[in-house]
Amino acid sequence: MTKPSRDKQAGLTLLEVMVVLAVIALVAGLATPRLMESFGRAKSRTAALQMDNLKGAVQLFYIDVGRYPTEAEGLEALLDAPSGLDGWRGPYLDGPALISDPWERRYIYSAPGATQPFELLTYGRDGKAGGSSEDSDISL
Repeated sequence: MTKPSRDKQAGLTLLEVMVVLAVIALVAGLATPRLMESFGRAKSRTAALQMDNLKGAVQLFYIDVGRYPTEAEGLEALLDAPSGLDGWRGPYLDGPALISDPWERRYIYSAPGATQPFELLTYGRDGKAGGSSEDSDISL
């Protein structure tokens, strides 16, 4: 039995492989910034949703206790009953991770707020006041 002959033209040349790799790198280079921007928007949206949940928990605290948590008590009052407080029926949150924003910083709680009984705030990705896009402040 004879061996089948191999076509010397079959296969890929080094140049063809390099062209394919260059095209893949170009596509990845164009897609990566847009993908990262989507992740940033997702974290900002997550923060807004978490703040809505925190608002609900603070309002439940108010219904049970008859007042909002003080700034000194902070959002921790939603997890553990402040001493000497009657009517507390918490915890109002499932765990301490829920009082931190997606960038792993505590939400800023102010009571009373400038125009509302309380305010919640996060400074966004950069952790500084102001900014735009992912770095913009989110308040409730």
